[in-house]
Amino acid sequence: MEQIIESMVDLFGTKIPNELTVFVISLFPVLELRGGLIAARLLEMDALKAFFYCFLGNMVPIPFILLFIRKIFDWMRKWKYMGKIIVKMEKKAEKHRPTIEKYGIWGLFILVAIPLPGTGGWTGALVAAVMDLRMRRALPAIALGVFAAGLIVGGISFGLFANV
Repeated sequence: MEQIIESMVDLFGTKIPNELTVFVISLFPVLELRGGLIAARLLEMDALKAFFYCFLGNMVPIPFILLFIRKIFDWMRKWKYMGKIIVKMEKKAEKHRPTIEKYGIWGLFILVAIPLPGTGGWTGALVAAVMDLRMRRALPAIALGVFAAGLIVGGISFGLFANV
């Protein structure tokens, strides 16, 4: 993942402002806020400013995923090769169902807050959409989870835990 982030920083580095670079990186699934914060560190940005732009970039697609992903999946199933990808994504989301059912909205928060591959805002939104969770319940849990993950990754990326 770090090579991808370095390549994106190199690509965008001289063409657009650093704030826009980390915002754009944070929009991407898998990279999300975690990747944006790593990019911000490479760009030697201020930690608080970086956190703001990364959080914002990570959160922009979440309401759209919550509202439209099921309709998009239904439309994509019309193509055989896309149907297989959709099934794989739905299975990934269903894997997290027991945790969400057991812990409720806190389970969704934890899923998003743990900064590991296969977790994050995009995954949380997908799980919430597959489980038909209402946006007014899912969005705050996802936002808090993204915030918590950002504190963890930002603390590590910017060396805030170095003296602890």
